[in-house]
Amino acid sequence: MRNARAPRRVERCVIVREARPDELASIGDLRVAAYQADGFLTAASGYRPILHGLGADGAGKVLAAVDGGQVVGTVMLLPWPDGNITRDPAEAEIRALAVAPHARGRGIGAALVTAVIERAARQGVRQLLLLTLPEMRAAHRLYTGAGFARRPDRDWSPEPGETLLAYGLALTP
Repeated sequence: MRNARAPRRVERCVIVREARPDELASIGDLRVAAYQADGFLTAASGYRPILHGLGADGAGKVLAAVDGGQVVGTVMLLPWPDGNITRDPAEAEIRALAVAPHARGRGIGAALVTAVIERAARQGVRQLLLLTLPEMRAAHRLYTGAGFARRPDRDWSPEPGETLLAYGLALTP
């Protein structure tokens, strides 16, 4: 019997690559749709335009999971000093992991996390960090499965009454 915690293999036609500039608007749409589908983003949320626009200003690198020419997932690597919780040049932050609702359950999220870890290591990052909502339990399992550990010392509060949980992974470049 298959271990329920083991990541599923990504179907062979899905590749993870750097997003093209002409894909950033549709990637923003995908992020918003994924967060809304899970109830993590209301229509009136002030985070909606930020989430949609990540990477459009050229900061960081946006990765895309592509299946048959269609972007089905994304994640962003944001180096210091642009992250919310990075403190020095040896650190980088993962932002906005999202998989289209219709493409879930195929290992795409795990493939994106693996790809962003590999990219960060190649760039000499020694500490990879991320923030997540306490309610994002599936994401927590994905991150801990990839080796990330809770970093309460880096938890961040973007506004009063809201605390984002920090996770970190030490890398060997």
